[in-house]
Amino acid sequence: MKNLIGIDKEKAGILINQLNHLLADYQLFYQNLRGLHWNIKGKEFFELHLKFEELYDDAVIKIDEVAERILTLEGEPLHTFSDYIGISEIQAEKGITNGKIGVEIVVKNFAVLILKEREILALAGDADDEGTMSLMSDYITETEKTLWMLNSYLR
Repeated sequence: MKNLIGIDKEKAGILINQLNHLLADYQLFYQNLRGLHWNIKGKEFFELHLKFEELYDDAVIKIDEVAERILTLEGEPLHTFSDYIGISEIQAEKGITNGKIGVEIVVKNFAVLILKEREILALAGDADDEGTMSLMSDYITETEKTLWMLNSYLR
């Protein structure tokens, strides 16, 4: 049995579940970035304040895209913080004011996201779901470059 866009419903259900996990991870990542943006202090304030804002602006776009992909697959995106906290692999961070620690947290969070995106990419390939594959492929490409840059910053 296939859904409206021609994806096997059982495989779409698996993708919806994994995309909801990714959605939860992105929501926690977004909140972590907002906290870092607001609370960072020190000599690198201006540079990191802007970088964290750039990253959370990008994350909020991805949150919407993932939720819309879930809807396209005929699923329901999670939308409560209790749901997100219950399944996210990314931990909520608070009280971080040190720039280096903040960047290390962002790198750690991106590592969770890219692993999840690779898993979803493989599942989408198995389901012949080009839309989800394209989305994950784009995210992976962006994340790889961002991780390279953040790791260069930390050295």
